[in-house]
Amino acid sequence: MRKVIATINTTLDAVCDHSAGIPDEEIHQYYAGLLSNADAILFGRITYQLMEFWRNLVENPSGEKSMDDFAVVIDNIPKIVFSRTLESVDWKSARLADQNIEKVILELKQQPGKDILIGSRSLILQLMKLDLIDQYHLCIHPMVAGGGLPLFEDIDRTVFKLNKTRIFGNGAVMLYYEPTTKSATNGQ
Repeated sequence: MRKVIATINTTLDAVCDHSAGIPDEEIHQYYAGLLSNADAILFGRITYQLMEFWRNLVENPSGEKSMDDFAVVIDNIPKIVFSRTLESVDWKSARLADQNIEKVILELKQQPGKDILIGSRSLILQLMKLDLIDQYHLCIHPMVAGGGLPLFEDIDRTVFKLNKTRIFGNGAVMLYYEPTTKSATNGQ
């Protein structure tokens, strides 16, 4: 069975904002490799629209190899977009979801192939509540955003097992977790 992997960038104060991190060549290469080993990435509308930046970079390369290479990889991976407001998407490798996220994930998990990535905070929260995430790859950037959306909000108590870590040259740390138990918050 394919794994569902939540992968997201946060700051030290756990703010999710793809534009607040400190991306560099090493991080771009890491994410290009992660995307190359997956069959699909799921986005919500906001993250999808933010990621369209990379499609523009494919059409007009920056000259920075790691960014241009990442742009090609993210351009090619199939993207499933969950939105209540978008009526269409025009990125050739993207499609709007035609079912709710639980049905889509359960169907994808049963199919043969590579892992399924979740790259949006809103989808991570929804799938956490449904216990449908197998692994979490959290990239913690060495900075404080000072405000914004926290990664985990309105989530019941969840315990994780740390499987490994990776330290990047810019001080960012990738934490690889898997959930071990989940129980309702009982005031403890």
